[in-house]
Order: sequence, then structure tokens, then C-alpha cells
Amino acid sequence: MAEFKPKIFEVGAKDWDRKLFDELIPLPDGTSYNAYFIEGSQKNALIDTVDPSKTEILIENLNKINVKKIDYLIANHAEQDHSGSISKILKQYPDAKVVTNQKCKGFLIDLLLLKEDDFIVITDNETLSLGDKRLKFMITPWVHWPETMITYLEEDKILFSCDLFGSHLATNETFVTDENKILEDAKRYYAEIMMPFRVNIIKHLQRVDELDIEMIAPSHGPIYNKPEMIINAYKEWTSDQVKNEVIIPYVSMHESTKKMVDYLIDSLIKREITVKPFNLTVTDIGELAISLVDAATIILATPTVLTGPHPSAVYAAFLTNALRPKTKFLSVIGSYGWAGKAVDVISSLLPNMKAEIIEPVMIKGYPKDEDLNLLDELAEKITKKHKELKIL
Repeated sequence: MAEFKPKIFEVGAKDWDRKLFDELIPLPDGTSYNAYFIEGSQKNALIDTVDPSKTEILIENLNKINVKKIDYLIANHAEQDHSGSISKILKQYPDAKVVTNQKCKGFLIDLLLLKEDDFIVITDNETLSLGDKRLKFMITPWVHWPETMITYLEEDKILFSCDLFGSHLATNETFVTDENKILEDAKRYYAEIMMPFRVNIIKHLQRVDELDIEMIAPSHGPIYNKPEMIINAYKEWTSDQVKNEVIIPYVSMHESTKKMVDYLIDSLIKREITVKPFNLTVTDIGELAISLVDAATIILATPTVLTGPHPSAVYAAFLTNALRPKTKFLSVIGSYGWAGKAVDVISSLLPNMKAEIIEPVMIKGYPKDEDLNLLDELAEKITKKHKELKIL
């Protein structure tokens, strides 16, 4: 709990021990559920709540600053790590009204069983006065749910950005102190959660540019008192620009595919291309997701199990398709014993990818000299493609 501007408090909760989000996303640095209390001259507002597991911490923090009244509970997002404590806050402060957009209202009624008369519904660009302070609401669908919105405190020039610009990071620091660390965590957050909605985010960033912002207060991670740092990072990550990098998620059962991967890595490095291999049996999917943000090329390497790709390779393809990176080129390498449809199966798992397919290299058994020559040819094709993009 901290007063980071006069009469503006961060009252959320840290979750130091949480290591998995949505039972899917690794959290190496824990996370935080940020909620913000604003004391106006006439009205008070609470922006978002916390995960249900941390409700008592939120209530304790409100008590510490002697909050007797909440007039408006701003719900920027219906997901439970934001909304999960709303019902208990309404019991604690029965005069409070939930302020949100129409779509979010519907979600909250479904998820939390709230009542119709619990709400004040606002529209895009609508404002709400607290007396000496005014909140402006901007509906930002698909960042990263269809009902998300952000809230701008005009007089103090603070953007309460919901999940936009967030980072899964539990820290004692109210503000960003280590820019390199926060960019690492924010990039992981972007890759895992925001990247599928890159086109939408580009549009919303244009609206953010129109605001005079001194601070960005996200729903996860520390507050940015140098907002241009994270805004510029998002502009880079969402742009169409890729880097001279090849990502190779791979799995190997009997070393044939591993031999191919090792040879291809050396061949690409000789051609001055950065290579990032990921052994899918031990890889943190967050690290793989981060690498997908910028890479020009992805090569999925898999052995054949019966007639299809290894299940770990199937998962990597599914993940890549779900995250929709701006990758320009795709290919597949691997081995088979007697027959296989690994390439066909993997191709069918990537309908969202707009990348150009470079001819795969699937070989029978352990790689022979002629097979390794095919990998050199693949490396040369990739080099040519990267040069055409002017990234090599």
C-alpha cells in the first residue's frame, strides 16, 4: 500500500508465491494485483479490485488509509484477478456503484452474479467527476478481452491502463526502478497475453498518444513514472519489424532430429543469423513466447510418432498459432522411420499464421551427408529471405 500522489493510493496485493497463471503461464517472479483508491473532494473511487485469494489484503489496505466511503468502483476488466473481490467490496461499502461499460457489466453479472442495480454503465470517452478530479474512460476491446477499458485521471495525468503495459512481477517498489528487468517481464507479459491482439493494440496505442501522461499505473507490476519507456517498447513489439533471428523449438527421441537441429544451428550461425533453440521437453513456454515477439523465422523440429509429429511439437505449433507472432517465414525439419504426415499435421495447426512456408526437410532415419546438405540449402534460403527483408 502506498500513496504515490496526493490522495491517490495503490491498495492492491502482491502474490509472491504464485508460479502459474490461468493454469498455463509460468510466473517466475510472482505477480501483483493492483487496485487504486482516489480521494476526490466530493466523491471517492476505487479502480479495480484484486484476485479473490487476496481480498482481505485489499480490505486491510483500505482500512489503513481510513476509507469510510467508496462511491464508484471502476471495473476496467471482468477477469477475476481484477474483479474477484467486487462482491465483498460492495458488502463492505454498500453505497458503491460499479462503473463499467455495457459488455463488462454483462460479464460481471455472469461471473460474479451481480445485480442490475449494482451498476453505472458508461460509454467510450465518457467522464465522471469526483469533484476536483475527473476520470475519463476509454473502451479498448481485445486488450485482452472483448470488454476491456482503461481509465485516465485528467488532473493528475495518470493512465490506469488495466492489463495494457502490465508485467507479472511482485516487487516492494511502487515505481519502476530497474528498466531492464521491467522490460523483460513486460515483454513476457506482452508475448503471452497481448501478442494475439497486436492489431487491436496498435489502434489503442494511437489513442494513448493523444493523452498527456505523466504516469502509467497498470493492473500488474510497478507503476511507470517514465511512461515513454514502456509505450515505445510496445510500439516496437507491435510493429511489423522483425529481427535477424531464427527460433527452433525442437524435440528428439533418438537423436536423429537433434543431429539435424545442431547442424542447422551451426549452418545458420555461419551465415550471421542469430539462432535460439528451445528443447520442448524442458522449455519454459514464457521464454519461447518472448522469442516469438521479434523473430523473422520459426523452424519447428520434430521426430515422427507413428505417422504424425511428436505431441510436444504439436503443442508448440498450437501455441504459436494462438499467439499469432509477426513471423515472416516458417519451416519444419525432422525425421521419420517408415512413413509420416508430420508436415501436413503441423501445417493444419497454423491457420492464423501469415508467414511464408519454406520447403521443409524431413529425412528417413539418421541424417546422412545428403540430408545435411539439404539443411545447408535451407539455411541458405533463410539467409536470402532475411536479406530481402534488409534485416541481415
